[in-house]
Amino acid sequence: MAFTRLITTDDAPALAKRLTENRDFLAPWDPVRGEDFFSVEKQLDIVRRDLEAHAEGSMLPLAIVADGELVGRININGITRGAFQSAVIGYWVSESHNGRGIATDAGAEAKERAFADLGLHRLQAETLIRNTASQRVLERNGFTPFGIAPKFLKIAGRWQDHVLYQVLNPDES
Repeated sequence: MAFTRLITTDDAPALAKRLTENRDFLAPWDPVRGEDFFSVEKQLDIVRRDLEAHAEGSMLPLAIVADGELVGRININGITRGAFQSAVIGYWVSESHNGRGIATDAGAEAKERAFADLGLHRLQAETLIRNTASQRVLERNGFTPFGIAPKFLKIAGRWQDHVLYQVLNPDES
C-alpha cells in the first residue's frame, strides 16, 4: 500500500539513495543535475528549503512511501492565494516501483489535499509531450490538457515543449 506524508529532514539519506539509484531513469524527464544534487547534504538542503516554503504556505512537499520505504516525491508547488487559488504539482517514482499505480495514488492524495485541506480552486501540471506515462497518471486523476507550452522547461539540457494539464476543484461552482 502506497501513501504520501510530509517530507522530513530524516528523509534526506533515503532521497539521496533513491535519486542516485534512479539517476539514469529520471534523466530524460529532469533538468541536468550536478553531482552534488545526489548527495545527502544537498537533499537535506532541498528538504529544509521545501519545509520553509511549506511553513510560509507556498508549498506542500510530500514523500511517497510504499513497501515501507520512500519511493518518490510529489509536491504541490507555487501555491498562490487571492483570486487565483492555484498551484502546480510535480512528482517522480523510482523505477523499481514504476507501473504499479503508485504515482496515480499519490496524485489522488495530493489532489485531495489541494482541494479539501488547502482549499485550492485549481491544480496544474506539465509533462513533456512524449511522457505518456505521466499523462496517464494525470488523466486518471481528472486532469485535462489545455494547451502546449513551447520550450517551457530546460529538461535534459535543452528547452522542450510541454503539454499543460489542469483540474478544477469539483466542489466549487
